[in-house]
Amino acid sequence: TTWSPLRRWGVKAGDKVGVIGMGGLGHMAAKLAKALGAEVTLFTTTKDKIEEAQKLGFKAVLEKDKDAFEELETSFDFILSTVPEKHDLNPFTALLKQDAVLCVVGALEPLAPLDNMQMAQMRRSVSGSLIGNLAETQDVLDFCAEHNIGPEIEMIRIQDINDAYKKVEKGDVRFRYVIDMASLKEEIAGEA
Repeated sequence: TTWSPLRRWGVKAGDKVGVIGMGGLGHMAAKLAKALGAEVTLFTTTKDKIEEAQKLGFKAVLEKDKDAFEELETSFDFILSTVPEKHDLNPFTALLKQDAVLCVVGALEPLAPLDNMQMAQMRRSVSGSLIGNLAETQDVLDFCAEHNIGPEIEMIRIQDINDAYKKVEKGDVRFRYVIDMASLKEEIAGEA
């Protein structure tokens, strides 16, 4: 999902890349872009995710920090939005260099209207992308193996899946849940 647009728009060493959102898609997009040699900045709505981004080695900006946004105007070669819900892209399109692209992979619903004058004056584009094809999937697997890239996960027991699901519904999850399949044996043994 994030690899395809990074490759399509030719993210390379020295590029300045922004990633909006630091969940399952966002943190992987940041890791991939960094491994491609880009300078990565993560944008998030919560202060605790700023600390998490820094622990992972990324610069992070709070979306409400207007001073930081002013300093970053016209500085990004590519921005990837991984936010899974409707949000205003205008503050982010202002961060794009001339002829640069903001690609949406998270929200698949109509977004807030864009400032078309600002977009036209700088020849900026907003695009969308879904998942990659089979060749891109193999490419990203090979790239991740070569660069030792993997997702940040939280291991849960099968017995905790309902609680985990509730957290996902509330948006109260970091990165990805992975079910410890060894706990399935405990569940089956408990039913016997």
